[in-house]
Amino acid sequence: MSKKLEREIRSYIGITAGCFLTGLGLVLFLVPNKIAAGGVSGLATVLYHIIGVPVGLTMLVLNVPLFMAGLKVLGLRFGVKTLYGTVALSLLTDALSLVLRPATFDSLLAAIYGGILTGVGLGVVFRSGGSTGGTDLAALLFRRFTSLSAGMGLLVVDALVIALAGIVFGMELALYALLALFLASRAIDTVQEGGGFAKAAVIISDHSAEIARRILTDLDRGATGICGRGVYTNRGRELLLVVVQRAEVTRLKNLVAEVDPRAFVIVSNVHEVLGEGFREWRDN
Repeated sequence: MSKKLEREIRSYIGITAGCFLTGLGLVLFLVPNKIAAGGVSGLATVLYHIIGVPVGLTMLVLNVPLFMAGLKVLGLRFGVKTLYGTVALSLLTDALSLVLRPATFDSLLAAIYGGILTGVGLGVVFRSGGSTGGTDLAALLFRRFTSLSAGMGLLVVDALVIALAGIVFGMELALYALLALFLASRAIDTVQEGGGFAKAAVIISDHSAEIARRILTDLDRGATGICGRGVYTNRGRELLLVVVQRAEVTRLKNLVAEVDPRAFVIVSNVHEVLGEGFREWRDN
């Protein structure tokens, strides 16, 4: 089996698994509790409680014109994987609704767990190179025909759906929908960027060579020297860029302080690090 074919198979397995998790979040938590957390699934939730049409079928029906408009206006940029993700999510949602019962009727618990579960599922879909259509397509169509960015278009679509949910279900459930939408977005980011947060440090010191040596020997980490120039002094000096695990930050700061107490250190969060000493590229 060629590597390309193996990669494609893994991609479709990932999309299917992500759609399954998203369907679980909808069936177990969001739909039975009338929490319409934006997007096509949120609109389908509203219609389900008004006229009783299955959520999966409604999502498919709503996605078809969006997908056709996307093909006509935006071309084939979404391709087969978007179509597959759209159909898979719709079918899995309706299939799961036939065999599973709601996990809770507490709106707060439903918003928390439903938001996280659907967010993780969508994150897996996106990380696998797929999409479930719907809101993504609508946002890009917004960008094409208006001055709105894709991100702002996404916000407008979700806001309209949650506003509709507020009118139909009441303001309290609309607020729970906002909570679920926020948690879903955070879960998507976490899955796509990786769960292991690291720290990046920029070190400015007149003793950068000694600090770099100590980083290599004491922390067993690499460092990158960057040529810089102080604007006030107009004097050149070497800056060090170092990436470490969170547990190593204190050791790094103590090490720098021992060599040069006057060093200037900037520490920031890094959401994903790929390469030697961290997560390997093949794990993506």
